[in-house]
Amino acid sequence: MSSPASRGSVVWLSTDPQAPSFRHRLAPVMPVVESLGWRNELRVLPERLYGWRIWQLRHLLRASSAVVLHKLRLEPWEMRLLQRLQPRSMFDLDDAIWLRQPKYIGHLRPASPRRRRNFEAACRQSRLVTVGNAELARHATAGGASRVEIVPTPVDAAAYPAQRSGSSSGATLAWVGLPHNLAYLAPLRPVLARLAQRHPELKLRVISSDWPDWDDVPIEKVHWSAEGETAAIAGADIGLMPLSDDPFARGKCAFKLLQYMAAGLPCVASPVGANCEVVVPGQTGWLANKPAEWEHALETLIQHPEQRQAMGTAGRQRVLTHYDRPLLSGRMARLIDRLASGQFDRPAKLRVR
Repeated sequence: MSSPASRGSVVWLSTDPQAPSFRHRLAPVMPVVESLGWRNELRVLPERLYGWRIWQLRHLLRASSAVVLHKLRLEPWEMRLLQRLQPRSMFDLDDAIWLRQPKYIGHLRPASPRRRRNFEAACRQSRLVTVGNAELARHATAGGASRVEIVPTPVDAAAYPAQRSGSSSGATLAWVGLPHNLAYLAPLRPVLARLAQRHPELKLRVISSDWPDWDDVPIEKVHWSAEGETAAIAGADIGLMPLSDDPFARGKCAFKLLQYMAAGLPCVASPVGANCEVVVPGQTGWLANKPAEWEHALETLIQHPEQRQAMGTAGRQRVLTHYDRPLLSGRMARLIDRLASGQFDRPAKLRVR
C-alpha cells in the first residue's frame, strides 16, 4: 500500500450536499478520509444536463482514485460513462430512492420503471454499495450489487448533553422532521387528543418548518435549525416516530430515533423497517402499531419518570455503542480507503454485511 503522502483523490458527487442524508452520512466521513491520506473533491451535479454533467468532470474522474455517489439516480448510460472514467465507484443511499414517496397514509403511487432501472444500474455497476439498513441492502442485492455493506446513518452523540433537561411531568412529546413527513403524525391525533384531556400539561413539540393545524392537541412550534435542533430535542421528554407500513417507509433509516436516543429520550415508534433494528422494546422504548398500543405506551411513560429515565439512559448507551458518528464514520472511511486502494477491484462474491 502506498504511503498517505502519495495517495490521490476521492471525488464526491451529489445533487444536494446540504441534504440531511449527505450532512449526516457522508460529510463527517470526508475529514476521516483525508486523515487517511486522500484528497477530497466535492462536486455538485445538476439534476438534469444528462451526460454532460458527467463528461464535464472527465479529467477530474480520470485523475481520481475513487468516486462516491450520493443517492444519485444517473441514467444507465451515464453510469457506464462514469465507470469508464473511474471504475472504482461507491453508491450510497439511505432511502428507497427507486420509489416515489406516498402523498398520504395508505396511498400507493405507481411504480416508476425509470427510477427502478436507474437504481439497479447504479447497484450493478458500482464496486461497492453502502446502505443504511437491511431493507435497502435486500433491494440493492436484488438490483445486482455484488458487494453491499450496511452502514447505519450515524448520530453525533457528543452534540447532545449527557444529562437530560426535560420536564418532570414527562408530557413534552417531540417529533422532528421535514414538512412532507408530517403526514405520519396525522393518525396519532386522536391518541394525542385523549392524552391531552387526561394530562393538561401535555404538548407536542414539532421541530420543523411547518406544523399541524390541530385544535385538540397543544402544538409547540419550533423552527428547525441545525443549531437549535439538538436543544429542542434534548429539552423534551419522549420521542415519537410514527410511520406507515409501506415499501417507501420501510426504507427509512430511523434517524429520528437515533437523535432522540442520543438525547436520552425514551422512544415510541412504529414497528416498520429500521425502527425495529434500533428500538429494543422494553429497554430503550416501545414499538406501537395500533392506536391503543400508542396510547398505552405514551401513558405509561408519562406516568412513570423512573421508566423514562432508565429507557433514556439505555437508549443513549445503545447509540454510543452502535450508532455514534466516530464509530460509523470511521467504518465508512475505511471502506472508501479500501475502494480507492484497489482492494475491491476483483469481482466479489455476493456479500451483504
